Amino acid sequence: MQILITGGTGYLGSVLVEHSVAAGHEVVALTRSPQAAATATQAGARPLLGSLTDTALLETAAAQADAVVHAAAVDYAGGEDAVRAEAAAVEALIRGAGKAGTGKPFIYTSTNLVYGLDPAQSQDEDAELPEPGLVPAKLVGERLVREAAGLNAMIIRVSLVYGRGGTMLLTSLIGAATGSGAAIYIGAGDNEWTPVHVDDLARLYLTALERPTAGTYNAAGPRQFTFRELAEAIADLTGTTATSITAEQAESAMGPMAALIQSSARITSQKAHDTFGWSTSGPALPDDVRSGSYQVVNP
Repeated sequence: MQILITGGTGYLGSVLVEHSVAAGHEVVALTRSPQAAATATQAGARPLLGSLTDTALLETAAAQADAVVHAAAVDYAGGEDAVRAEAAAVEALIRGAGKAGTGKPFIYTSTNLVYGLDPAQSQDEDAELPEPGLVPAKLVGERLVREAAGLNAMIIRVSLVYGRGGTMLLTSLIGAATGSGAAIYIGAGDNEWTPVHVDDLARLYLTALERPTAGTYNAAGPRQFTFRELAEAIADLTGTTATSITAEQAESAMGPMAALIQSSARITSQKAHDTFGWSTSGPALPDDVRSGSYQVVNP
């Protein structure tokens, strides 16, 4: 199967390329620079030099592929420009992928942030979502994919992805602890998130492409962590001290990010488990931070 992957040299995309090539699939990876193209080639993919603004290129590539994965990251802070750019890219991919009319597998990468930060908000896949929400570009992308005809379209709402020393949130917190001497959490730090290991997530994508079933799916691992547990793991990694700060201090230091760090994100992936027979095997996030792949971030 020939799989077109946007964001093919990004964090999730590069791991998905690795898993897809290992499974014997031909991968075409959208890349934005000659350097990224060389990385994709080294990983066993065929690079497609361009960007999400090259809508004619996206449409052609999606028409030629047997399956499409839109894994490229959207600029969450980009406002209306980000919404328009995401919509144009998704529309082009849908047009191309839908031309054959054969129910081509199509995966759209969304985020659990579409549920927002209200603790009373249902985080079930069928829940009505708050609008415009934290990531309006993803809401628009999801709507376009749901309305698309001629595709076997799957929306995967991804929780915090971790593993292989990646994800900007974790690496930023590790860097901040190293610089300040304190690994911080807010208040009691008892708010919980349910993350997903990047290799587990890539296996879900690959299984969904090979046995596509249209629908919306949450993607999270089985183990939650609290932000105090994360701060303690970062403190162990960096040789610093886990330190509580107030909500006011957090807002002053982090701005809007403070509200996210204080929120809880407890989603379940039962639907994905039942539909695809997906299981997870990655290490718990605090363990991976303390003594696993994040040692490369803070050797």
